[in-house]
Amino acid sequence: MQQQKRKLITATLGSLLVLGLAASAHAADKKPEMEKCFGIAKAGHNDCSSNKSAHSCAGQATKDRDAMDFVAVPKGTCDKIAGGTEMKKAM
Repeated sequence: MQQQKRKLITATLGSLLVLGLAASAHAADKKPEMEKCFGIAKAGHNDCSSNKSAHSCAGQATKDRDAMDFVAVPKGTCDKIAGGTEMKKAM
């Protein structure tokens, strides 16, 4: 009887572990929606081109926290970062 309980518990825990791993893998497949956050990039660590067309590639920012260079951050976080501003679509 004791051995049957142990097997049942082991099988149950194994099943829960597999379900947890499957759920984690599925959640990892979802990529967060991103937004451009201007004014927070370190020199040489910007994403893509500059808003002022000073350069056309990632990693070419020449100074820290330039208001025209951006870094992609998860949507909704830019306004929580000191100095960060979102680019409006109407520009």
